[in-house]
Amino acid sequence: MMARLFALILFLASPLMAEEVVLGMSQNRIAITANFDGSEILLFGAVKREEQIQSSPPLEVVVAISGPSQPVTVRKKSKKLGIWVNTESVDVDLAPSFYAVATSGPFDEIMSHVEDLRHKVSISRLIRSVGAPMDVQNAQRFSDAVVRIRTDNGLYQMLEGAVDVDQQTLFRTSIKLPANLTEGDYSTRIFLTRGGEVVSHYETTIDVRKVGLERWLFNLSRQQPLAYGFLSLAIAIIAGWGASAAFQFIRQGG
Repeated sequence: MMARLFALILFLASPLMAEEVVLGMSQNRIAITANFDGSEILLFGAVKREEQIQSSPPLEVVVAISGPSQPVTVRKKSKKLGIWVNTESVDVDLAPSFYAVATSGPFDEIMSHVEDLRHKVSISRLIRSVGAPMDVQNAQRFSDAVVRIRTDNGLYQMLEGAVDVDQQTLFRTSIKLPANLTEGDYSTRIFLTRGGEVVSHYETTIDVRKVGLERWLFNLSRQQPLAYGFLSLAIAIIAGWGASAAFQFIRQGG
């Protein structure tokens, strides 16, 4: 009897997922080749419900795609005695190589500050500075520099209004991936929100890998660097000899 009562209490205490994400993607694996110039991911899905659609507040959707995170050291240069030298540095941790956020409306309106802090969805929440020396003032500006530079390079994207929601049931969006992608697993998160509160979220991954000759050369450079160095030297010698032979042939023919 006590066991049944305890199970009932746990059931009542657990939140019921009235709305859940059913997701589809145009592709979940991206191959990086020599002529890879970027790609585009089409995400589409539906909302599975156990109850009738709530008329207010309306359902909103947030999609976030994050590439592998790597530590970044940001340095500030200053002019000393006519020479530009590094004067300050800060280690930035949890900086993804790629990050894109697509929303169905203004981000600040569809996701509250508390929910953003909890799930770390916005770019500013995903990146933080650690290891700042005591003599460095306003270390946040180093993180802002990473965001600014990677935004200019298309690696960080805030796409407000890029998610189309139809009848609070179907949604779709497309996110462009640049050519300079880092190999690895790209975490893809979808959040359903109402009145700024997250009511459901779903997570999957997109596999980004080098294939073919690029993959073989990449593995060789990591696993056998000496052999990779000799191979690079041999290719350079052959290319130089071939260019010289072609030049001599053209010269003699002229």
